[in-house]
Amino acid sequence: MRIWLTGSGRPVTGDRLVSWLLRPAPRSWRVVALVALVTVSVSTSLRANWGSDNAFVVKAADALLEGVSPYEDKRFLYLPSAVLVAVPEALVPTGLLRWLLPAGISGLVALGWWASLRLFSVPVRSRFAVAGLGLLGTAYKPYLNLVLIGNWTAVSAAALPVALLLAHRRSWVAAGLVVGLAIACKPMLVPAGLLFVLARRWRGLAVAVAVPAGLSLAGALLMPSPTLFFTKTLPFLFQGQDAYALPWDASPIAVLPRLGVPQAVAVTVAFAGAGAVLWGAWRRWHRPDSAEVDGGELRLAETACMVMLAAFLVSRPSFDHYLLVVLPLLLASGVRPGSMPRSPWFWLALTPQLALVPWPSELAHKRRAFKDAATLCGLAYLLGRRALPSGRVILMPVTTAGSPPRTEPECAATPAESASRTAF
Repeated sequence: MRIWLTGSGRPVTGDRLVSWLLRPAPRSWRVVALVALVTVSVSTSLRANWGSDNAFVVKAADALLEGVSPYEDKRFLYLPSAVLVAVPEALVPTGLLRWLLPAGISGLVALGWWASLRLFSVPVRSRFAVAGLGLLGTAYKPYLNLVLIGNWTAVSAAALPVALLLAHRRSWVAAGLVVGLAIACKPMLVPAGLLFVLARRWRGLAVAVAVPAGLSLAGALLMPSPTLFFTKTLPFLFQGQDAYALPWDASPIAVLPRLGVPQAVAVTVAFAGAGAVLWGAWRRWHRPDSAEVDGGELRLAETACMVMLAAFLVSRPSFDHYLLVVLPLLLASGVRPGSMPRSPWFWLALTPQLALVPWPSELAHKRRAFKDAATLCGLAYLLGRRALPSGRVILMPVTTAGSPPRTEPECAATPAESASRTAF
């Protein structure tokens, strides 16, 4: 006989919705998704305020070419290696860059989505893949903001899933190279080094450290006054920047004081939350069933997302587009039973980020940070909560020795539908 057991004693049944989503998408779906992404890129290129964040990096590269220290501008907050990466971009005419930048940002996000899908063995031509990318580009507000401002967060959004895909395929050194190159562009993936520590992949960690360090050293040798990075840029970062970034800063350290919470209490809460999420990441990685249930993909993705979300809780500032570093991985994991997207709470946490969703009018002048903080804290809490033992017992189908052959009508009976509340 065959046995399917859960902790509640109910039989496990197939997810028909997931099966339908994994089938090849009609050509009309692909066309609509492509048109949606192209429309976002073209409309961004036609706007007057496009590429505002990217402009700081291009300005830094221009300063280097003119023999001036990029760190004279307090808004340039990246490593010296980023200046070298930005030099080719600074040489591109503005009229051409207007069209290349939005398309490039969209392409990097699409690359991250592709790598997330491949990590979970999802066909890239499936309904799930095509609809997911199309909806991400049209209904998810942080994506629209990221394309508009041209922030280099897009590099990290592509690099983290690619690195996890390589790590899952036992290419940890290559994963370290990808993470290192992303850090050289923007030091957002520095917390991802903890994943190499948990996996005890020291060669990969060494590569992830050596690549940005070497490129930064080269950049520092080419620019005047590189020490301004330590005397001017780092203090500016540690102070949380200034009022310019405050309306969009989603870190609890910035948001809670705006609700009347003392600064010291806000800092304590943020670091306590980050510590709890990091502890949850450690528990998630070492959970006994972590590597056996699905081959380890879910453990790899959820642990990486928890490490990044913990960093976002205490980062100053934390912006809405930071969530794009973890969201593609979490969405793609929805094809796995027991993943976070199967819970309605996951979608509730994302609701503030959906385009056209209203927000209380009394928070209109500062709603961006509150909406982003709600999603950031919600996802961090849900992932941290999932790291705890669930108490469920799941057994794969087992055929006992000497079992009689399948006969009718007993083996033709349809299993009862599970009563568990899930949402895709």
